[in-house]
Amino acid sequence: MSEGLRIVRVANFVTPVSGGLRTALRHLGAGYLAAGHRPVLVVPGPARGDEWTEQGRVVTLPGPLVPGTGGYRVLRDRRAVEAVLAELAPDRLEVSDRTTLRWTGEWARAHGVRSMMVSHESATGVIGAWGVPPAVARRLADRLNSRTARAYDTVLCTTAWAAEEFHRIGAANLAQAPLGVDLDAMHPSRYDPALRERLADPHQVLLVMCSRLSAEKRPERALDALAELRRRHRVPAVLAVAGTGPLRGRLERRAAELRLPVRFLGHLAERAQVAALLATADAVVAPGPVETFGLAALETLACGTPVAVSRSSALPQVVGRAGRAAADSGPGFAEAVRELLERPEAERRAAARARAEEFGWDAAATAFLTAHHAPSVPAPASTSAPTAAPMTG
Repeated sequence: MSEGLRIVRVANFVTPVSGGLRTALRHLGAGYLAAGHRPVLVVPGPARGDEWTEQGRVVTLPGPLVPGTGGYRVLRDRRAVEAVLAELAPDRLEVSDRTTLRWTGEWARAHGVRSMMVSHESATGVIGAWGVPPAVARRLADRLNSRTARAYDTVLCTTAWAAEEFHRIGAANLAQAPLGVDLDAMHPSRYDPALRERLADPHQVLLVMCSRLSAEKRPERALDALAELRRRHRVPAVLAVAGTGPLRGRLERRAAELRLPVRFLGHLAERAQVAALLATADAVVAPGPVETFGLAALETLACGTPVAVSRSSALPQVVGRAGRAAADSGPGFAEAVRELLERPEAERRAAARARAEEFGWDAAATAFLTAHHAPSVPAPASTSAPTAAPMTG
């Protein structure tokens, strides 16, 4: 009986609090495993590790902290990564970092391994978020994306919006596959009356932002939207912020200076906590302008809560009529939230859940495997997890 393919996935910028990427890697790995393949995830961490998990084998290599990122690490030791790849002997290579890990495409080609780069962000948007003029950002992104497209057999994008910058350079090796959402864990039944009572008075509107508090996510726009809703639109709104990052202190000071009712909840370690918060909110704000799929927004919809998203991101395509696309400013998000709240509550919550039900992790894993040219194989007779052999060296 076939053992399936060994699909080795290498990713940077994965931490216990790294949100969407960590969630996607976990669910896709579990999907590959369920399809009869042998996924292995290689990520940076504070120390070397090798363990079996629900997403398959996870190998951790020591990687330094990236200053100013709030805990992100990278795989900087190329020789160590090469040694692990050689020992793992992948049948397929999947990479989630088209900057510091782009060299892995050359490694795969030299070793006869089919490779795929997953584009988790818009290079044009990320470079532009650093303040680079649009024309220059576009040229730099085109150069980066051309090198990426040449280095890998396949470049996979999760939305047409994300794929546009590769179409722009004429890349012929594109694949598109959506991500998904856990429709059981993220559900309207997670509504928590006690949590609602702690975060807002009965007459208040509870807004939520679940986001990494870093510059590219533009979290300050949620505070600006709250101020606009309260002062211009006379909406008695309060804001709960779930997440952490390098901008947290600055945001707390700004909220205090503007006397805004904001609760900073920090990182919510348990998925049940996140689900309860999203299901309990009246509306969620997702201000990041460079999101290429936005798992947090999709999880919000699965919890039956509408979401206001940046019109510059891919999220308008993802949320559809269940959300509102906002201009990239505080007033723009305030207007989008106001429009969402004007819809009858039962109607807006039903629309949110219905949209989320169009996405699922099983379908996402199947689409990724199709891009890998990795069909499902018969399930093994035993479902017990194998023991991970420790890496040498």
